[in-house]
Parts: sequence; structure tokens; C-alpha cells
Amino acid sequence: MTSAKTARRSHHWRRDVTELAALFTAVAVADAIANLIGHQPDGPYLLIASAVALAVTAAFHTWWARRHSHAPPPTGTGLLAEGDGGSTVPGHGTDVAAIAAVDMPAAAGPTPSPEDTTLWRMRTTVRDTPGSLAALCSALARHRVDILTLQTHPLARGTVDEFLLRAPAPLQAQQLSRAISAAGGSSTWIERADTHDLVDAPTRVLGLATRTALDAAELPLALRQLLGRCTIHSLPAVSITGRATGETVPVEGVLEETVMRLRDPSGGAITIERPGLPFTPTEFARARALVELDARLGPRVPRSEHVLTLPEGNDITVRRADRGDLGAARAMHDRCSEQTLRLRYHGPVHDADRYLDHLLSPRFGRTLAVQTASGRLVALGHLLWDGDETEVALLVEDDWQRRGIGSELLSRLVTLAVEAGCDSVYAVTQSSNTGMVAAMRALSLPLDYQIEEGTLVITARLDATPVRSLPPYEQAGR
Repeated sequence: MTSAKTARRSHHWRRDVTELAALFTAVAVADAIANLIGHQPDGPYLLIASAVALAVTAAFHTWWARRHSHAPPPTGTGLLAEGDGGSTVPGHGTDVAAIAAVDMPAAAGPTPSPEDTTLWRMRTTVRDTPGSLAALCSALARHRVDILTLQTHPLARGTVDEFLLRAPAPLQAQQLSRAISAAGGSSTWIERADTHDLVDAPTRVLGLATRTALDAAELPLALRQLLGRCTIHSLPAVSITGRATGETVPVEGVLEETVMRLRDPSGGAITIERPGLPFTPTEFARARALVELDARLGPRVPRSEHVLTLPEGNDITVRRADRGDLGAARAMHDRCSEQTLRLRYHGPVHDADRYLDHLLSPRFGRTLAVQTASGRLVALGHLLWDGDETEVALLVEDDWQRRGIGSELLSRLVTLAVEAGCDSVYAVTQSSNTGMVAAMRALSLPLDYQIEEGTLVITARLDATPVRSLPPYEQAGR
């Protein structure tokens, strides 16, 4: 079979040769006629009349070609056939019929294979007038770009249109942006998308709400997935030292272009920043609704216990921990040596207890606890949200070190990070902490090391890390 590309290429080559041959033939015939007529008494007048006739014929041919190239396509093959069911798009009048009439250039001819296309997410601002959306779709159709999904964000003046596009691979973002600007779009923003973005917006929002309802620690991750590439900071009402932070946010929240501030249900404030792309009122309303859902449900942590057997035969239980484990965690601190606490907290040992309330809060991350058969807490593992980055930290009681507990906790924390969509995790320790270094190396992941004044930062990249498969009894308990 001949591919579509090969067929089109051979067709263009034959057409060019044919046109070139016709041109030479026409020149030869014209020269013969000129020599024959030019020597007659009325020859010059006949040549002028022939030239006028040729000009009129060329003008008629041009008009005819343009008229038929812009003929409307057959009914039922519009742009909205894929993705939004042909419904009227709010904020643009009744543009649907116009949109259906401009999509045929993108749909005509052989459908490109997946290897020849690229997914893009694009936002642009247009005037809120009938026909503005049709102009954008016409520009996309001329570049053979398919619209997979479309969302509208109404503004006081104009509308922000958010597209998920499938474009030919050779088409660059700059070309696409220029075409949209020429069609009336402004403040255009484009980035690469992937197949995860193919989920429609209502389904994605409902999934994020479900995750948030099951686990309070999911709220920062749900907000990040809802709003795209952004930085989220949770500032508690009371600092680790016990002083009030003075951070107050109105109940309705605050929206300031690229910064969104919401009241944290657990106290304090949640600040969301996205410097490259201003938030819309629609996004602000969605984020506020998600935070209100979290506030109504109150504190919650999934209760599951996973029993493991250590090499020496002792059974331990790994489970999620929260502020209800504060007393047991402080008791474990009392049993730990000063050296163990110093390696974990990098500061004065007597301040270690102050960090626990923050570390055990589900708002700032996830904590795994290890307890013995008697119920005593002997180890804690933390996965902490740190803006765009994610930190892992371990504390194992002295008598239970060198038994594989730290490696088990670290492996589970990395699995949680992969499930949360993190690109990397980092651990901060001292260069003399060989146990933590060994645990990070045991992950068999690409590692980066940075040492400064005795402090060691180890970063593990999770880009291509498969999520660890858990036994059936553990999956059922999650």
C-alpha cells in the first residue's frame, strides 16, 4: 500500500511536470501565431484582442476557483462533532453553525497517524461577540488543527477560551500563536499536553473532589491538578515556635491576577501562585468550592494497616498517621538519642517536639507510622509538599535501626509521590548520615547530590518510575 504522504508527493510532482510542459507548448504556439498574424495588415489589433480575451479568461478562472474552494461542507461534519456534541458555546452567541462550516479543511483528506500529531493546551482571550469563536476555529482549521475539548471562562470584558488541540507535528507553537493573534485572539498561552488531559473537565473535577473527600492530604494535590502548573503554599495560623503568623484571609478568598489566596479549613491560609498565566474567576470559583468541600468534611485520614515481617521474625504495622499520634510520636522522641534527633531535624534537639504538630498535619503532606505488635510507635516517614517540590524524611528509633524499616518506609513514600504525580523527591540530611544515603541508593533511581557546609541534599528523579505494586490486602486497605 502507498502511504498518504507518498501519494500526495507523487501527485504534486506529476502536476508540476504537466504544467511545465503546457507552459512550453503555450509559448511555442503563441510564437507561431505571432509570427503568422503579426505580418498581416490587421495583425497588431488581433494580438491585442487575444491578450484581452486571455486576461478575461484568467480573471473568470480565479473567481470560479475561489468560489468553490470556500463552499460549505456537507451537513453534520462540523468541528464540534468530536468532544462537545455540537452544543452552543456560552459567551460567544450562537457560533456553532459557523464553527461547523469551517472545519472541513482540517478533516479533509487522510487522517494523520498519531505519530504525526502533537497535543497542545492553548488559552486565548477574545471579544465576547458572535463570530469571534468561529474566526479562531477557521484559523485552526487552515492549519489542519483538530479541537478536542473547549472550555470558556467569561470575563468582564471578553472571554478566555481554553482549547485542547491535536495539531500536525511540524506545526510549531509560534506559528499557532501567530495564527490565533491574526484571528483576533490576545494574551495567547500555549504548552504541550499529554493524553491525561483528554479527560473532560466535569469528570476530572469530580475525580479530584472524590480524592479530597477520602483524604485531607489530597487537597493541595487536587488544587494543583485543577489549576495546572502552579505553586501552592500552606501557611499555618500558628508557627512552629507557637507564635501567630498574622495571616488572615476573608471567608470568600482573594483573587489578584496570578495569585489566589483561600482560607485554610485547618487554620491559616492557602496561597496559590501561577506567574505565567492569570487565574480566571471561573478557576477561582472551582478552587474555592474544593476548599469548602474539605472544610465541611473536617479532618480525615484513610485508616489502613499493613503488617510486615522483618528478617528476624518480628511483625510491624505500617499505617497512615495524623495529629492523633502526637503523644506517641513525642514518646518516641524521648527514647531517641540526641544524635538520631540531630540527624533528622538539623537543629537543637530540644526543639524537635515543636515540629511534630506541623509534620503530622495532613495539610502539609502524608505521614507513615511504624508500630510494634504492642502498639508502640518506633518510626515515622514523612512526604512533605514544599511548593513545587516534595521532601521525604525519616526517623527510626535507635533500637530499631539497621533492620530495613527505613528502606521500607522510603520505598512506600516514593510510591505515594509517584501516585501524586511528583517529578522528584529530595532528602536533606548530614553527609555523615550513611543510613539515609544507603536508603536513597536502594531505590535504584537516578540521584543528584549537593553538599554545602556538611548538609547533603539528595534528589531522586521519578519521571519514569513505575508505581510500586502492592499486595492485594494492602490495596484493599488504601
